[in-house]
Amino acid sequence: MEDDGISELYLLSRFAPSSSTPHRHLRAAQIAMDHQDLSSELDPALLMSTSTSSSSPPGSASPSPSSSSFSHPSPPHYTFAVNNLSCPAPRRRAAATNLLPSFLSSASPAATDGAAGAAGLLKSVSFTASSSNILAVVGPSGAGKSTLLRILSGRGTGSEIAKPGTVSLNGHAVASRAQLRRLCGFVTQDDNLLPLLTVRETILFAARFRLRAADAATAGERVEALMQELGLSEVADSYVGGGDGCGLSAARGVSGGERKRVSIAVDIVHDPPVLLLDEPTSGLDSRSALDVLQLLHDVVVLSIHQPSYRMLRYISSLLLLSRGAVAHLGTLKTLEDALARLGHKIPTQLNPLELAMEVTGQLEEDHRSRSRIAAAHGDRHADDEEEVTRLVISGRRRRRLDVPDQGYCSRFTEVAALTVRCWRTMYRTRELFAARAAQAVVGGLGLGSVYFRLSPDSPDGVALRLGLFAFTLSFLLSSTVEALPVLLHERRVLMREASRRAYRLSSYVVANALVFAPCLLAVSLLFSAPLYWLAGLRATPLAAFAFFVLAVWLIVLMASSLVLFLSAVSPDFVLGNALICVFLGVFFLFSGYFIPKDSIPRYWAFMYYVSMYRYPLDLLLINEYGGSARGKCVAWMGRNSDAMTGGVCLRTGADVLRDRGIDEGMKWVNVGVMLGFFLLYRLMCWAVLIRRASKTTL
Repeated sequence: MEDDGISELYLLSRFAPSSSTPHRHLRAAQIAMDHQDLSSELDPALLMSTSTSSSSPPGSASPSPSSSSFSHPSPPHYTFAVNNLSCPAPRRRAAATNLLPSFLSSASPAATDGAAGAAGLLKSVSFTASSSNILAVVGPSGAGKSTLLRILSGRGTGSEIAKPGTVSLNGHAVASRAQLRRLCGFVTQDDNLLPLLTVRETILFAARFRLRAADAATAGERVEALMQELGLSEVADSYVGGGDGCGLSAARGVSGGERKRVSIAVDIVHDPPVLLLDEPTSGLDSRSALDVLQLLHDVVVLSIHQPSYRMLRYISSLLLLSRGAVAHLGTLKTLEDALARLGHKIPTQLNPLELAMEVTGQLEEDHRSRSRIAAAHGDRHADDEEEVTRLVISGRRRRRLDVPDQGYCSRFTEVAALTVRCWRTMYRTRELFAARAAQAVVGGLGLGSVYFRLSPDSPDGVALRLGLFAFTLSFLLSSTVEALPVLLHERRVLMREASRRAYRLSSYVVANALVFAPCLLAVSLLFSAPLYWLAGLRATPLAAFAFFVLAVWLIVLMASSLVLFLSAVSPDFVLGNALICVFLGVFFLFSGYFIPKDSIPRYWAFMYYVSMYRYPLDLLLINEYGGSARGKCVAWMGRNSDAMTGGVCLRTGADVLRDRGIDEGMKWVNVGVMLGFFLLYRLMCWAVLIRRASKTTL
């Protein structure tokens, strides 16, 4: 969020002594600033009496430090240090490369800031943040704050921290992105949560994935205590909400401030040593922002839109960035001294930080020149900024920090939890569920009425059945497109959770299949029952109807896998919908219905074998004209249609299959190929999601 090019990043810390407490974190928050002055609302006395949410019941008060915090012995001291951190300019990609999907691109999004060009680079940034101290990193838009935050959360390229000692915790060097991701929780600006889960369910699922050594009772107690501390107990059974625009807006959900607190709870439920928050009040109204500010105040994490004198008293040190370089590092008093040294007088209506935002270029030059002078004379800077920088440089920092990889939960636990979560989301998406059922019933009845009682032994009957099967395929394969926006929204949640190693993405793919398979079987029955009997398809034996249902089920399973794969590839709904149309159109063209196999050009012959339409179309024809129907006559000459006697048989079921080039012995092979398509597209989806998760900044 930009306002006069000003935004803030708060880096601060508070640690609890054991893993049984909800907060054992070194915290960071990047805050966007706007013109709204909250100084009158942010008085600590007023904060104690403000309600937790604009949507909370009257009389419910936000938890105070005395009522919501736990009593503990003195926590251990931690120091998070950054020394000479730089981010080089990324190479500008060619125009043709820019057309590739983002998940195929080799450039890391963490290498650029919110602004374009070189303004988002980092140039030898150094600072420390210690327990119970607040370091506020501020700067104009494009100063490099987002780049800094992404790198510290392990979402850079890795080259920025390759030099030993660039990033350290308690003097131990952190030299890999994997270590940073294990150390850091990261709450992004957007609340990437599943809208149709309740607040309690959202945090419980996070606890189940992240608290790998805890049993269900312990995890439940942890979640209840965390909700109490974050002021979420009153809305624990309310939907999270926030899914407008993706087909998930049936439930209103909690307020924006409460949703932000849920995002914070999800990332602190497992007590990461470092917690980073990216603009936690961005996009909120003043009341919701105040609710979040009160939460951050209660856990000694302060964030504010417009810094006032009152709030600046909470800040121990300031790191002011300008075009990726340090313009000032020190206390508010040293910032006032630097402004006075440059000849600036602070107006009464401004605080020193507001004025500093307007002269960052001068402050950067002053900081650079004083650093050169200090280095030339070999003496220490008198300002706190040099002192705090030198705290970074110690002999201990070159020892590598050993951050053990705690691995994942068991495969069964992951699949079971994800299956339950996916089922709840699908069940609560009533519009989508009802639309699919209605679409199946109406489609089956409609097609059955159009192709009502097809003649079993007339030449036209064969052509009409072929047209019915072709249209059925087209209808079924395009019937799952409505799930695309839901899957696209869910993908953002997957990327956030996968980047934190909450679970394996393969477990999600399996769980998704376990939930969708029985639902699509029900849809297949709703579609097949009216169509099969109204159209007068092969009535005996009854196994023919069962096989027809199986074929329809495999068709919609293939379609769901294709949509899942394209939802992983597509950046948005518009492109995803276009890709689905292209895929289905091409597959239909080379199915053998429009162009016989022998008439397809040799250089396009491979498309006949990879077409999703070909195998189910052959399967439906085998079911109708194979087996005991092979010798049944389907076209007569000179037959008495009234008495059904006499005449010469011109064509049997075996002739129909032979004319289409179909081998009845390939019946179960086609079933296997359709299952193969179902699995193949899910494997491809899994591979794309892994690629995306390795590059995500969520």
